[in-house]
Amino acid sequence: MPCDVHQHLWPSSLIAALRARDEPPLLRGWTLHLPGEPPYEVNPADHDVDARLRLQGDVRALVSLSSPLGLEDLPPAEALPLLDTWHAGAAGLPDGFGAWAAVARHEPDLTVLADHLRGDFAGLQVPATWLLTPRALDHLAPVLRVCEEADKPVLVHPGAVGTVADPELPGWWPAVVDYTAQLSAAWWSWHHTGRGLLPRLRIGFVAGAGLAPLQQERLHARGGRTGRLDPGVFVETSSYGPQAIDALVRVLGIDAVVRGSDRPYAEPLPFGYGNAADHAIEVSNPQRFLTGGKP
Repeated sequence: MPCDVHQHLWPSSLIAALRARDEPPLLRGWTLHLPGEPPYEVNPADHDVDARLRLQGDVRALVSLSSPLGLEDLPPAEALPLLDTWHAGAAGLPDGFGAWAAVARHEPDLTVLADHLRGDFAGLQVPATWLLTPRALDHLAPVLRVCEEADKPVLVHPGAVGTVADPELPGWWPAVVDYTAQLSAAWWSWHHTGRGLLPRLRIGFVAGAGLAPLQQERLHARGGRTGRLDPGVFVETSSYGPQAIDALVRVLGIDAVVRGSDRPYAEPLPFGYGNAADHAIEVSNPQRFLTGGKP
């Protein structure tokens, strides 16, 4: 079955919990308020489970907690009830969906995470803001090691912007500027430190890792080295089309590319590479990312 490894769908219980909050992140009606971003008008249909099933057809969608909400970064007393709400709601989604687990940044409960990974969760999503430097990645390694031991992958997703929103900036600014910068830093932190810490972990970066792999020539020009292609490292395709994906394939090879859409915030785009390439990106590569190639 084709798989989209990167979608977002909020269970009704999580929506209620966000509406009950007095400080951002919160919902007022369907208006989302986040620190560092302008208010965002959520389309209620975007989080209608039946409508999403009809939209995706025969594609299996893996949904995740939206890390830019910043729920994982909240103090434990606030974060843990919200994460419990996410896991309960995501686990109750019907066939056609899978879900990524989440963990609190402060005082993460690794026993609960291991339980989620032994269950039906596809793996763990972490915010890119937790991997901004090699030292930060080293600090996160005990959490990631739980995934490695469970033989489950990690998906790196942009995190909260965390600055005061500038009303003069256009609404697309965080997604195009802040998110890609986070992903680029996380990519290079992994390149520098990750495999030495976690030799068996499978890891994927959304949105083509902010196109950080295309900086390979500049890395070499400044004295860095990339080494051999790593079969355990993947990038997904959300918000990018044939031009960017072609460039990523030239650097990483097609085996590293997996289908992701970021729906409802973006839609999957046709690449026009032909049936064999489509099958690799939508079926065989996601299977290797999610299961190591095991059925």
